[in-house]
Amino acid sequence: MNILVLVSGSGTNLQALIDAQAQGRLGNGKIAAVVSDRAGVYALERARLAGIPAFIEAPDRSLPKPDRRRELSDRIFRHCRERRIGLIIYAGFLSILAGDIIEEYSGRMINLHPALLPRFGGQGMYGGHVHQAVLEAGEKESGCTVHLVNAGIDTGPILLQRKVPVFPGDTPDTLAERIHLEEHIAIVEAAGLMIERFNKTGGVS
Repeated sequence: MNILVLVSGSGTNLQALIDAQAQGRLGNGKIAAVVSDRAGVYALERARLAGIPAFIEAPDRSLPKPDRRRELSDRIFRHCRERRIGLIIYAGFLSILAGDIIEEYSGRMINLHPALLPRFGGQGMYGGHVHQAVLEAGEKESGCTVHLVNAGIDTGPILLQRKVPVFPGDTPDTLAERIHLEEHIAIVEAAGLMIERFNKTGGVS
């Protein structure tokens, strides 16, 4: 199964997937390409070092938001068709996709979110904003969620979650650091589950 990984930042979750593939933990899954929605991020260097084709597809800021999302989505969709992608993984990807790619990859697109959905998801809930909201709400635990992507924002069916305690005196940064460790486990586990699911059903190969 060819995998497309979507990134926006340093790419630590991408690295977890690259390492898992090298160790044979993704079964017949292969990272066929990486797409970033911004230039200059270290995730692109991680892909280069691993010999994985990497591309920059930045949103066109001159377009209204709905058109911008659709135009970016269509560009990414072209990469999927050209590389016969079977599974799309959002690994810290901040853009919201829309249109044909969502329909075509229904049930074959997963997102990693740094909180325990359905709480602390939706518009504007990413990165430090999520952890700040968790702390302000006085939560005793947080974690990460991998879910299937649909037309909403963080609203798709949950595939798996991993939890961490929230400690007195935590800051968004200390909480994020604790969750990052679980994210690296969760993204690999979820990718493996999806690949196994499609192998069993005779789906995408």
